[in-house]
Amino acid sequence: MANLKEIRNRISSVSSTMQITSAMKMVSAAKLKKAQDAITAMRPYADKLTELLQSLSATLDADSGSKFSTQRDVKKVLIVAITSNRGLAGAFNSNIIKEVSRLATENYANQEVSYIAIGKKANDAFKKTNKVIANHSGVFDDLTFDNVATIAQDLMDRFVAGEFDKIEIVYNKFKNAATQIVMTEQFLPIVPVEGAVVNNADYIFEPGKAQIVEQLIPKSLKTQLYKGIRDSFASEHGARMTAMHKATDNATELRDQLKLTYNKARQAAITNEILEIVGGAEALNN
Repeated sequence: MANLKEIRNRISSVSSTMQITSAMKMVSAAKLKKAQDAITAMRPYADKLTELLQSLSATLDADSGSKFSTQRDVKKVLIVAITSNRGLAGAFNSNIIKEVSRLATENYANQEVSYIAIGKKANDAFKKTNKVIANHSGVFDDLTFDNVATIAQDLMDRFVAGEFDKIEIVYNKFKNAATQIVMTEQFLPIVPVEGAVVNNADYIFEPGKAQIVEQLIPKSLKTQLYKGIRDSFASEHGARMTAMHKATDNATELRDQLKLTYNKARQAAITNEILEIVGGAEALNN
């Protein structure tokens, strides 16, 4: 009977876990809808802003380059790792950590690499290297453009001051609830896109192309970082919903197996008791 009691305890434990994972799945599904709507609505604006900036930049003289497009010998690299503050999201965080580690050890093996963590999991992974210069995990508590713009402005200031020669951001791009794509984007310096379409229409620019580009670049960079964080935020909830769905299915399957094992053990115990009673009765008759 001790074995039966152990199985009952396991059934109870698995059932409790199943209820927790099911609840987490529903919470993530509710949050995913809002996050997905936000990134879906933002992408057309971000893409159009980038297109406009590329079109204007392509018509400028080479000597009119922005301070954000200055190419320098790459000696110091800053990688912005965007993860989540919580786990239980499958390979969502580990994929980012692996990609950032790969960049540091392969692409920039001969450069001095530092990190900025956006998300507690990234900070926990890289703080032991003593190269995390900032941790912005609190941005997810109030994810607004203004809060992200402050981080982007800090990155721009560090680049212009020569503190870093290259800045890259690594994040999960949201495709759907079950699929997240690890993206690595160069944040600074700005690299002209080859094959950019130049609009040759005869427009009158006020105050001028150079001034407009100079104002658009900071806004475009802030939008790029905000889009990356928004993508990561939506991907997090999609990954967690998928992971909790699988965990719930696995818990259900395990519970059913345990119930079957319990019923078989209980039936065997009852059969043994009957055999003992019958055997005892026959012994008395003899």
